[in-house]
Amino acid sequence: MNRKQTVITTAAAAAIVLGGGGAALAGSDDDATEQPIEGPALEQAEDAALQETGGGEVTGTEVGDEESYYEVEVTLADGSQVDVQLDRDFRVVGSEADHEDDAADD
Repeated sequence: MNRKQTVITTAAAAAIVLGGGGAALAGSDDDATEQPIEGPALEQAEDAALQETGGGEVTGTEVGDEESYYEVEVTLADGSQVDVQLDRDFRVVGSEADHEDDAADD
């Protein structure tokens, strides 16, 4: 194999490895598709969520959550987390304690 063929073969192999690896990484990370709440909607969503939880700190937001239009994650003073689900008008449609560690215990 001459030098030109070696370079082309190596480049093709690298493209396959990098392309396939990128697809595998994108498919394994649910956070990659999450869109944070931005602009004026962010303040309204934070206010509604903090009113629902009675305080805490907003530690995450998402537009187009599978359970509601907006999701706001609030970390309470005791370290626990609550996911507050909001509709398009920033009305609470649900909230629940976030137990991400439960899946690891199974």
